[in-house]
Amino acid sequence: MGPTFDKPIAIIQGVGPGTGSSIARKFAKKYAVVLLARTPASYEAVANEIESDGGQALGIPTDVSRESDVSAAFDTIHALGPNGTKPVVAAAVMNGVGGFVRKPFLELTTEEFLGGYEASGRGTFLFAKAVLPLLLEGVGKAEHPPTLLFTGATASVKGSANFASFASGKWAVRAIAQSLGREFGPKGVHVAHAVIDG
Repeated sequence: MGPTFDKPIAIIQGVGPGTGSSIARKFAKKYAVVLLARTPASYEAVANEIESDGGQALGIPTDVSRESDVSAAFDTIHALGPNGTKPVVAAAVMNGVGGFVRKPFLELTTEEFLGGYEASGRGTFLFAKAVLPLLLEGVGKAEHPPTLLFTGATASVKGSANFASFASGKWAVRAIAQSLGREFGPKGVHVAHAVIDG
C-alpha cells in the first residue's frame, strides 16, 4: 500500500517552477497536496520543500492530455484516504500550460494548432472529469466548499496576433470552467477561472 493522508487533500496539476509550485506551497499549509506534472523533475523540489516544512506531498507523473495518464493518476489518488480509502478532496487546481506556439497563422501546421487545444482544452476536460466526482463527494465534509480552480492567461479573453493556437486552448479552458461553474455550483462545488499571467 502506498502513502495515505488523514486530512483533506488538494490536487495541483501543472506543478513546475512558477505558478504551480506557488499554488502547491499555499495549499500545503492546510492540506496534503498531490502534485501532477508531466515529469518528476517538475515537482520533486517543491514536494521535498513541503515535506521538509512539515507538510504532506505526493507527486505523480501525469500528462493530462493523455487519458491513460489521468486514469492512472486518479487510481492512485482514490486510495490516498485513511487506510487506503478515497480521500476528501478540498480543492483541485488545473494549472496546465503546454502547447505554446507563437507563430503567424498562415505558417501554423495543423499539429501545432491542435497542440494548444490538446494541452489545454483536452487536458482540462480529462482532469475535470476525473476530479469532479471526488469534489462532489466532498460537499459538506470540509471547512469550505470543494473548489475547482482553473488558471488562464490574457489569451483566455483576448487572442493576440501570432497566438491562435495558444489562445484557442486558453479560451477552451475558460469556456469549460464557465460551463462547469453553472452545472456544479448549484451542487455545492465552487468553480472559478483566474487569469494569471507570468
